[in-house]
Amino acid sequence: MPTSAQPAISARSSAPPVLAEVVRSGFVEGRHRGSLVVLAEDGSVEFALGDVTAPVFPRSSNKPMQAAGVLRAGLELTGERLALAAASHSGETFHLDLVRKMLAEHGLTPERLQCPPDLPLDPQEAEAYLASGAVRERVTMNCSGKHTAMLAACALRDWPLETYLDPEHPLQQLIHTVVEEAAGEPVAAVGTDGCGAPLMAISLAGLARAYRSFVLAAPGTAERHVADAMRAHPEYVAGTRRPDTWLMREIPGALSKMGAEAVQAVALPDGRALAFKIDDGATRTLGPVLSRALTLMGVEAPVVERIGRAPLLGGGREVGEIRAVF
Repeated sequence: MPTSAQPAISARSSAPPVLAEVVRSGFVEGRHRGSLVVLAEDGSVEFALGDVTAPVFPRSSNKPMQAAGVLRAGLELTGERLALAAASHSGETFHLDLVRKMLAEHGLTPERLQCPPDLPLDPQEAEAYLASGAVRERVTMNCSGKHTAMLAACALRDWPLETYLDPEHPLQQLIHTVVEEAAGEPVAAVGTDGCGAPLMAISLAGLARAYRSFVLAAPGTAERHVADAMRAHPEYVAGTRRPDTWLMREIPGALSKMGAEAVQAVALPDGRALAFKIDDGATRTLGPVLSRALTLMGVEAPVVERIGRAPLLGGGREVGEIRAVF
């Protein structure tokens, strides 16, 4: 527990509003609170729920900024490789094959990766993986593409490989700068993400601004390269059964990335953007809340309804749903 000399950082002083509720058999059995911001085309706040200026850990929603950092370090990545550098991949065969190929292309081995061994993120892939007799590997961890790109950038610049996850490492300092520039605000805190990489805290408003800056970035910039690669190869950013992939495939020009603990950021090509976080980290709320926010923004596409469905089952049949309530 934190001592009086080491107080915990509190992101909010009061409870945020309810963004989603859990309805089973017509009975509301749970509620999920959170904060959400939507930016207009000119970057101004169009509407906000909760405190969108308090710092949060965006978790993997920071990955586009981390990918831009490795490009700024001089690493040349394009296409699927750059999309994988910004990925929380599902662990499908094409993801794992490309991670291994990228490691070999840069003279690296899987043992160099410092992300923890893990199973594929996608449950179906995890079941098949275990059924094949395979065990947890670093390559299989959903952040392995990001870690491979970080190592490759360090090898290129002759920066230490052993300490590439140290917040004081030159690469991580460069990423820190990219995050601050994209968000338009200082990083409020630095923590450690689930994969072991440094994690920079910014506000939800700052996260939305960052995504907006990537889709509006000038051609040829690191930020635009990342946005273009993610949008052209969304299955490498997520997976074939993931909402980020569906959204970027079916809404032209959209940039979308979720993060652990129920964080989501999306930018549209006209400069509109959104970001939200569910306080209790319930990722089951992401689809309904994102669908509702996009609807309020006037986005019309079949995928919006698709990602918004979150049925609850009872005895193997649908008996309720998780639904947005704003």
